[in-house]
Amino acid sequence: MSTAVGWGVAGCGWVARDHALPALLATPGARVVALHDRDPGATARMDVAGPAHADLGAFLATPGLDAVYVAVPNAAHREVVEAAAAAGKAVLCEKPLAADVADARAMATAAREAGVLLGTAYDQRWHPAHVRLRELVPELGTVTALRIVYCCWLPADWSPDGRPHDNWRVDRTRAGGGAAIDLAPHGLDLAGVLLGEDVVELRALLQRRVQNYPVDDGALLSGRTAGGVLVDLHVAFNTPDALPRRRLEVVGTRGMAVAVDTMGQTAGGCLTLHRPEPVDVPFADGSPFAAQFAAFTAAVAGHAPWPYDADRDLALHRLLLTTLGDAR
Repeated sequence: MSTAVGWGVAGCGWVARDHALPALLATPGARVVALHDRDPGATARMDVAGPAHADLGAFLATPGLDAVYVAVPNAAHREVVEAAAAAGKAVLCEKPLAADVADARAMATAAREAGVLLGTAYDQRWHPAHVRLRELVPELGTVTALRIVYCCWLPADWSPDGRPHDNWRVDRTRAGGGAAIDLAPHGLDLAGVLLGEDVVELRALLQRRVQNYPVDDGALLSGRTAGGVLVDLHVAFNTPDALPRRRLEVVGTRGMAVAVDTMGQTAGGCLTLHRPEPVDVPFADGSPFAAQFAAFTAAVAGHAPWPYDADRDLALHRLLLTTLGDAR
């Protein structure tokens, strides 16, 4: 491996273009060496020099490629991850791991058998407000509940920039579902990261009420961790962006922490500690994507371990998809 970790981006949609790529380009010790997308127009809109490949094999054969960020539609994750693992590349795969459990299990197996690092791109783990909130949890006493509202407005013809856009997130075949499979994985992961114990029981109610597509545009999920903390998630594609729609609360016997406008791809928001009087809690500035790529780059370079086990991510994915299957 060269001094800098060579990254490739597989899947050049708006998340990769607007959030992942700028973070990667600013990550010390990382360089972007190749792009892959079956749509040449998508790679052309990426503001980076270097080869762009429609062919996956040619992309993975790029000299100096050490790690791959996978941001193709969910149903295509398995093909890319298995090929990257076979080529000996570390993989950071966007959440959810896959559109179904079988593909996710196969991906984890492929990485394990190839001896390569597989991480899930749960960027909310790395938001500076959530990092600070994790430090505050012991001050809350016995934690009784964690509540998340993570909603947005996503109609069938949604576009990030006004140009024609393939909104695959509302296509069951490619996404595996709708709002629940797209947004709930962040909440499930974040609950475990903040509390130090994962959700082990989960129930869901799905909603198709506003948007004109055949997948859920809203969902309520309720669960319980191994230690008995109640976890409540409201996720939706049917909440106008002008309304308050992103809130995280951790409730304990001695206090309560509330983060507002921190769920999402961007930095910012606010964090308040109630014990019982409210006190604003400062936290570092910075993109959650930048922190995520810095940590994964360090792990690939051998400078620090990646702190999240792929089998744990797979278990949460299995729990979510089993629950959503029962709710349909």
